[in-house]
Amino acid sequence: MSEPLKKTSIADQDSSWRAPQKEGPSVLRDILCLEDFEAPARRYIPRPIFGYVIAGADSGGTIRANRAAYDELAFLPQVLRGTAQRTQKTTLFGHTYDSPFGFSPMGGVSLAAYQGDLVLARAAQRNNIPMILSGAALTTLEAVREAGSTTWFQAYLPGDEQAIEQLIDRVKRAGYETLVLTVDVPVASNLEIGVRSGFRKPFQPSLRLAWDGLTRPRWLFGMFLKTLWLHGMPHVENMTSVRSPMISIDKARERGQMDRLDWTHLALVRRLWKGNLVVKGILNRDDARRVRELGGDGIIVSNHGGRQLEGSISPIRVLSGIVAEAGKMVVMVDSTIRRGTDVLKALGMGAQFVFVGRPILYAAAIAGHYGVDHAVKLLHDEIHRNMALLGITELSQMNRQRLMLNQGFDGAHLPSFNQ
Repeated sequence: MSEPLKKTSIADQDSSWRAPQKEGPSVLRDILCLEDFEAPARRYIPRPIFGYVIAGADSGGTIRANRAAYDELAFLPQVLRGTAQRTQKTTLFGHTYDSPFGFSPMGGVSLAAYQGDLVLARAAQRNNIPMILSGAALTTLEAVREAGSTTWFQAYLPGDEQAIEQLIDRVKRAGYETLVLTVDVPVASNLEIGVRSGFRKPFQPSLRLAWDGLTRPRWLFGMFLKTLWLHGMPHVENMTSVRSPMISIDKARERGQMDRLDWTHLALVRRLWKGNLVVKGILNRDDARRVRELGGDGIIVSNHGGRQLEGSISPIRVLSGIVAEAGKMVVMVDSTIRRGTDVLKALGMGAQFVFVGRPILYAAAIAGHYGVDHAVKLLHDEIHRNMALLGITELSQMNRQRLMLNQGFDGAHLPSFNQ
């Protein structure tokens, strides 16, 4: 009599896989992919805040172009490759992460979710992936680093040497190992959807703002009033030496002189910061070369999720050209990544890692740490499944030979993605 077949689970195949949560809000039962988080988040988050989060620059065309660029790429899978022992572990700066993705820096997380920055930091550590804390966050960089050891810090620096020295000294003392300098925000962008939704920096007390809160009672009592009662008025904590309140009758907020930031300041940062230095917001291969020459350790190819310059090129289109200039630097990418297939396409075009933004914020808003863990598992599982369908067992096997343009023919190159 033959022995019964042994059943193997995904956990047997990949030691970094995590079992699904057995508890958590019922809303998560209908969340099957990252895009599913948006609708319940829209119902939960007040209109001005949601409008700010979802907004792209001007008409939002860059966000649509980011998505279209991924859709233009098609896979060339191979079969009968024996993919049972696949893994998606990825090593960056000497640390091995369980997945090839992390959380992008987002300044509004703690407006959407109670102590959202801490929720993300703890979830990132629990799932062994990096989280980048935004310089515009409403939680101190010290508290977030204490909550999650896999946290990186992202700085918005003014073109002022003293301010740069003060902030870098603070980041050092907090124990961060990786500093991310965002360089594509010399001025505030034109987020029309956010403005039309009633968002201002800082919020101005008004009847409309009060109504928006009253019509979202779960957010009002479970997030905003709870925050005020336990922690006081939220402030922007990590931008400058001045803490800026989120709600104020004063319409001005100190941004610093970020339009004065130039390459000499990056050189100063490199001299002051001995840890891993990553420059975020690179779309031009000449800029990538200059970062390399100044001693950068990594680059995040990014158009800020479509939130800065309307009409800027989609990161995936220029990725391979930037990789060619990067030398030994780690090349990462973000901006409108939503699926495991997006992650694999980015890796195929030369990226070593990707970062995901808005869906993670939505997940934290509607279900706290349960939501974030669910989002991580969804994306992790998509990558795990698609690796098998592609015929690969390690992410290093995902290369340009496994991709082609949808409108191309057999043997065609990828001209529009080869800048």
